[in-house]
Amino acid sequence: MSDNVHKVRHIYHNGRMKRLPSENAIRHAAEVFKRSGGTLRTREAAEGGVHYSTLYGMRDAGLLEQLSRGVYRLAELPGPSKYDVVTVAARVPGAVLCLVSALDFHEIGTQIPSAVNIAIGPKDRRPQFDYPPVRVHRMSGRALTLGVEEHSVDGTAVRVFGVAKTVADCFKFRNKIGLDVALEALREVVRSRKATPAQIMEFAEVDRVSKIVRPYLEAMQ
Repeated sequence: MSDNVHKVRHIYHNGRMKRLPSENAIRHAAEVFKRSGGTLRTREAAEGGVHYSTLYGMRDAGLLEQLSRGVYRLAELPGPSKYDVVTVAARVPGAVLCLVSALDFHEIGTQIPSAVNIAIGPKDRRPQFDYPPVRVHRMSGRALTLGVEEHSVDGTAVRVFGVAKTVADCFKFRNKIGLDVALEALREVVRSRKATPAQIMEFAEVDRVSKIVRPYLEAMQ
């Protein structure tokens, strides 16, 4: 935190004068956020020893940016490279990035996601977001647990289906995203060797779309 920030001990928020948290409280909170890559949920900040009054005081003073309800980022740090994805991953850490969002994450195809596509279990609570837009897909069993990778994006853990699983999922959900999207992904992945036909077929079996995927793969060989 810059020294200039600490010279301002009071702020106006919603038309009312409020006192900033102490310098020690702000410094401790900043360290907690930095250790986690800059982005934390309210509960995680509290577990790190950041008092709620400090959290909200820093938010009101502009020292924390509220990415979404209950998700904050240290304002002095650069914004996350994948803002929407990081916001959703921080709010719903058990969800898995899937379909068009997973294609975009792996830099496959030409589709630009209009919403963050996530997979959750059949009985999981459906997350509610004001922003960013989120599209929820229900999966179960091995279709939800296999092929999951974990990446760190600006310090936030992001779970995403791997390339081969994503291609298979695109065929499984072809009626929702379009067969053309699935075919484009299949052609590019095979051509670029980001996954082998055998790997794709392995997950096509899991998704029960092997009979649909196999003819397209054979036509490409």
